[in-house]
Amino acid sequence: MDTMPAPATDNQAVLKVHAPPRQTVPLVFASPHSGRDYPAEFVAASRLDAMTLRRSEDSFIDELYDCAPAHGAPLISAVFPRAYCDPNREPYELDPAMFAGPLPPHANTRSPRVVAGLGTIARVVASGAEIYAGRLPVAEAEARIERCYRPYHDRLRQLVEATREAFGWSLLVDCHSMPSVGGPMDRDSGLSRVDVVLGDCFGASCLSLFTQVVEDAFRERGYRVVRNTPYAGGFTTRHYGHPRQGSHALQIEMNRALYMDESVHERRPDFARIQADIDGVVKSLAATAAEVMPS
Repeated sequence: MDTMPAPATDNQAVLKVHAPPRQTVPLVFASPHSGRDYPAEFVAASRLDAMTLRRSEDSFIDELYDCAPAHGAPLISAVFPRAYCDPNREPYELDPAMFAGPLPPHANTRSPRVVAGLGTIARVVASGAEIYAGRLPVAEAEARIERCYRPYHDRLRQLVEATREAFGWSLLVDCHSMPSVGGPMDRDSGLSRVDVVLGDCFGASCLSLFTQVVEDAFRERGYRVVRNTPYAGGFTTRHYGHPRQGSHALQIEMNRALYMDESVHERRPDFARIQADIDGVVKSLAATAAEVMPS
């Protein structure tokens, strides 16, 4: 059984980059929510037990996409957990009710994510359970943003820009997992979900060819796939997805029940088969990306 990971320390890296010896395709893969190094002080300050804190975690997604370098593309993954700091948000999507003292004037305090309790510093985990017993110092939010959020996006931006400079364009694939049933704050609350949801901001964040290739590759392997419902793409997809500037972004959400036991965060026995299927999807996307590279 997977137990609570060892607590993170201040001098540990907040991200990992698994890169090929030489990048051969204009693709970058990212796993922003698979981090599971929980700072000891965060766990101590939470009113939730260790397993409940992991409800927001995209467990093992970094492992499922670890094939990316074999197909010529880098994979960046966060080490810190989403419940601690969420890099798939604006840098200052913060709920003023969570903090003791005024937030900085540039904070976005009214976004739908903040209202749902899932801002850059989350108020709740995905099940809707409140994380904290009391208010946090504003300085704590700013410290997490500086220590975790900014280094992650600085490195992600470097990877995307270097890819676009080398190949003339880039496609960022933002890799996530979703609960098998819609949660209390979701539009599909209580409903069972399909296997894969592709989010391209309804066609605005990437060339439709890329979405189609990924959809076809999953369908060929027997997966049920839909686009943009209930997830059309988060901050990362919107922020990096500007096709007219040669920067494309596609979000992939995979149903957690396919590869893990959601109640105890254990890999299912057929985890390796899911890995192999994703390897085939990445291979198809890499082949298409190679074909459409500018001459």
